[in-house]
Amino acid sequence: MTEDLDLLRQLARTFFEKELTPHQERWAAQKHVDRELWHRAGEVGLLCLSIPEEYGGGGGTFAHEAVLLEEQARAGDSAWGNSVHSGIVAHYLLSYGTEQQKLRWLPKLASGELVGAIAMSEPGAGSDLQGVRTRAIRDGDEYVVNGSKTFITNGSQAELVIVVAKTDPSEGAQGISLVVVETAQAPGFRRGRVLDKIGLKGQDTAELFFDDVRVPAANLLGEQEGLGFVQLMQQLPQERLIIAVASIAGLEAAVGLTLDYVKERTAFGRELIKFQNTRFTLAECATEAAVTRAFVDDCVELHLRSELDVPTAAMAKWWSTERLCRVVDECVQLFGGYGYMTEYPIARAWADARVQKIYGGTNEIMKEIIARSL
Repeated sequence: MTEDLDLLRQLARTFFEKELTPHQERWAAQKHVDRELWHRAGEVGLLCLSIPEEYGGGGGTFAHEAVLLEEQARAGDSAWGNSVHSGIVAHYLLSYGTEQQKLRWLPKLASGELVGAIAMSEPGAGSDLQGVRTRAIRDGDEYVVNGSKTFITNGSQAELVIVVAKTDPSEGAQGISLVVVETAQAPGFRRGRVLDKIGLKGQDTAELFFDDVRVPAANLLGEQEGLGFVQLMQQLPQERLIIAVASIAGLEAAVGLTLDYVKERTAFGRELIKFQNTRFTLAECATEAAVTRAFVDDCVELHLRSELDVPTAAMAKWWSTERLCRVVDECVQLFGGYGYMTEYPIARAWADARVQKIYGGTNEIMKEIIARSL
């Protein structure tokens, strides 16, 4: 931590307490955050923190994104999809976009004028990205995009979508490219339903459909077609580290909520914290939090030095998400019946935690990646 990061933490905490925490039930009911939230976040400088200033960003590093993720978890919010918008979409543009593309799109992502999404998963292709069936076929100065995507974070609000598509269906991974679709200028693009999920109720996870959507050939990311799979593999370590940071932050928040509860709640004439089972359970949870925090922080340090490799990122993702689910489940147990009531933040945290072991590549895929490196 530095003075700059401390100041960011204070700003984020104040902003989130006002703009995120009070709206959780309403956002869960409408299945998305208010569109105006993106504009307000852009106005105070909380979007694209790790994007250079010349492109409208904050000029910071991944450490700034990590602080924001931690404060979002502390605020009890799982609805705002900024980690995808700022930590993933913006970095694909920064890493692979031309200078013209970066100047065109990044300032609008940083201001909140555009909301970003990345469309990878399909009804028949999840972790196996080589199996995508969406096509983007060159036709003169345009690509014609056809296909469908599902489980797309920010899907119902996104105005800029990076689409994973086959530009050469005869090839496998070598036929995949990334094409940017600006939804306001895309006849044939339509949004399906916002999906009804077990958790992450306020996050707009949606279906997207592309029916002969014509996109300028200049919207291809990369110097040529066929680089998409390599680009995805290069960016996935940061995506998995984002999940790990959010997981340890959520884990610590759950332990904090539970500690407060067991110190106030009484049973058989004394506070729950005075029972040995409660103390031992929380001792285990606190230890798992401390161990996971040390590992994830080390991974952040490696990433800041551009030394985080794919297997280590996979380790961070599976370990932190497994610990999160286990610890939050123990915390729910200590809340008793109230832990099962959605009005209690611990119940929402329990439901939100489960998907962490699935997206960003399932934990089974993470173990396969690690095993191949041994």
